Amino acid sequence: MYKGDNGMARVMVIAGGTWQCPIVRLAKSKGHYVICSNLYEDSPAFQYADIGVVANVLDKKKNLEIAREYRPDVVLTEQTDIAVSTVAYLAEELGIKGIGSEIAARFTNKYLMRKFTDEAGFASPRYALCHTKEEAGEFLHKTGRSIMKPLDSQSSRGVHIVDSAEQVNMYFEDCIQYSNSEEAVIMEEYIDGIEFTVDGLKTEDTYYVTAISEKEHYEYNASVAKRLFFSQSNERFDYEELGRINTAMVSAMGLPFGITHAEYKYKDGKFYLIEIAARGGGTRISSDIAPLMSGINSNEIYLEILLGKKVKVIPGKKHECAVLGFFDFKPGKVVKIEGLEKALKLPGVVDIGIEVAVGDDLGQAKDDRSRCGYYLIYGESQKELEDREQKVKNTVKVITE
Repeated sequence: MYKGDNGMARVMVIAGGTWQCPIVRLAKSKGHYVICSNLYEDSPAFQYADIGVVANVLDKKKNLEIAREYRPDVVLTEQTDIAVSTVAYLAEELGIKGIGSEIAARFTNKYLMRKFTDEAGFASPRYALCHTKEEAGEFLHKTGRSIMKPLDSQSSRGVHIVDSAEQVNMYFEDCIQYSNSEEAVIMEEYIDGIEFTVDGLKTEDTYYVTAISEKEHYEYNASVAKRLFFSQSNERFDYEELGRINTAMVSAMGLPFGITHAEYKYKDGKFYLIEIAARGGGTRISSDIAPLMSGINSNEIYLEILLGKKVKVIPGKKHECAVLGFFDFKPGKVVKIEGLEKALKLPGVVDIGIEVAVGDDLGQAKDDRSRCGYYLIYGESQKELEDREQKVKNTVKVITE
């Protein structure tokens, strides 16, 4: 329950990794008392919270114990998919505002998500729930090139593109270890097309599309994004249609409120849903890029909804384009990192992060978490943005041997 304009609420944030820091800082900036739970004692978001408590975000009972001790008025997560179900469970148990466990499962369990959207008539690839290598191999034999995913993980961990029975056998155990709710994987027909992301905000009466990007992947790993180009429109693809599809999907799935992040692929005149989540886009898409592109601070409004405040969305300044890019330095042992402080001062730069240190062994990206660094930049034209992006790439160096 909202405490009033000068009051302080207790806000519990589930998950405390790097991408959770913005929502913790936001809650603190509003004068609230913040409790944050995460698996590690040195979790980055703990430094901004009033209380940091070590707990696995998947452990609902442990997090409920913590919640009953600190009695939060609000429980939330922002850019962490695996925490969504725990947040919904805690809200139900505590009798506070939440999206409900049934809706949370629809957005986090990839099989339930796929089944629901397929039956609702949205364009979807063929799919199957597989408990064994044999079942996965049979799907591949019938369907051809496929993508194997854990049921409910995040950051592309355990995701593999498979073309042969040998690859199914090779990757099945790695994939299934990341399935949390059931010992199974989901096999999906591989859609070979351009990929897009759509972020949005659902208030209790309206859905707002806040950012759309066209996505590029590493040449050596088609499951891991290398660059997301955000723009207000696209000459080759109809972003208004994509926005309408995403809005209809969020409505059909029954999300009462919250922030969303979805991925689609375009093939043969259709946008196919790849995944949709009831949380913000990671690597600061929802916290930083969405406000740049829409003029809407999704996180602030999301927090206000949870606090029971009556919200009024008034978009501010929109920028023409932005990019979230990921570095691709030469593999080897890191001997020197240079240019970061200089690059952070360049025009249009929102943030740059380097995820390796001197002495680390730098390899190719296996999943989203193993990328070596990122940059967020905005511009008022595609040319201006590309020029700014190139200056950052020319300035930041990770030297390996």
